[in-house]
Amino acid sequence: MWTAITIVALLTMLIAGTFIFVSVSPEFGQPPKGEDLTRIKQSPNYGTKGFVNLIETSTGEIWDALKATPEMFKDGGRNPARPIPVAFEKESPTVDSLTYVTWYGHSAFLLETSGQRILIDPMLGKVASPTSFGTKRFTYATPIPLEELQDIDVVIISHDHYDHLDYPTIKLLKDQVGRFITPLGIGSHLKSWGVPADRITELDWWQETSVGAIHYVACPSRHFSGRGLTDRDATQWASWVILTEKEKIYFSGDGGYGAHFSEIGLKYGPFDFAMLECGQYNEAWSNIHMMPEESVQAGLDVNARLAMPIHWGAFRLAPHSWVDPIQRFTKAADQHQLPYILPTIGDRFVLGQEYPKSEWWTQAM
Repeated sequence: MWTAITIVALLTMLIAGTFIFVSVSPEFGQPPKGEDLTRIKQSPNYGTKGFVNLIETSTGEIWDALKATPEMFKDGGRNPARPIPVAFEKESPTVDSLTYVTWYGHSAFLLETSGQRILIDPMLGKVASPTSFGTKRFTYATPIPLEELQDIDVVIISHDHYDHLDYPTIKLLKDQVGRFITPLGIGSHLKSWGVPADRITELDWWQETSVGAIHYVACPSRHFSGRGLTDRDATQWASWVILTEKEKIYFSGDGGYGAHFSEIGLKYGPFDFAMLECGQYNEAWSNIHMMPEESVQAGLDVNARLAMPIHWGAFRLAPHSWVDPIQRFTKAADQHQLPYILPTIGDRFVLGQEYPKSEWWTQAM
């Protein structure tokens, strides 16, 4: 009897402690409420309990996902054997007539184009988790030079998962950012972290806004959202189209394969450059993350003149080896004649003039 009482007491304390932690820790953000919730519920993409995808989408069978999870804690090539080589160098002045691209690993980018500095999904922290003991970033040979990320005109967020919306990064950069452009609802997180409401623009799918000469369009993706225990799908997820005076750029965000890629390609393509999710996949959750072969097909669907596999090279969030995404993507892209680039993390290259294809990952295997 006393054993049962002890177990119940411990479980009660664990549940209460977890609830308190989620309630008071700023890392979890703030789901939409009040006027914000009333506003986003007017979206045609908001269902009875939260945002929904264009087609039926399963986030995976729980049992299959649990069976896959132990594999993530084994090695077998799932982590780099050595620090990842990077090419971070001191920035040179931007020439407005060119477009510069810097990849920070995973889905984080800096675009410099048309006189603007644009950060995309700037997860630049060490841990993709609300706790310090969560999934840690792979070791880079040189740390990300955060001190150079100043005078940012626009930050684009695709969705609110920890490997895309990072509380420490937002706190560090928020006073350097002119405008945050996000899917519906994510402004609630940002406001709870001290970002003024007048610097946040939230868009529903197919809505657009302009900053200077650049147009930003929120487009569908096939995914889900949530940072805590009770905010599943409370905020929207999106892919993004960036239209400059000279170029069309596409960022897929996260999500499974679907007909939305072809629709985006018809509406806004062909794209001069497409950043395509390729990593952190498993058959157990194949509706919400593409396999590398599907990433290649998505590039073909959006009519990309140049593609780049992203969402890999920084964190291990799935049981596949850390180089499996790039090995499968390049094989499929070659078979289907999809042009692609493979820049080193931190390499600041010029879009349209350089096509880096360095197999840098082999130095860390």
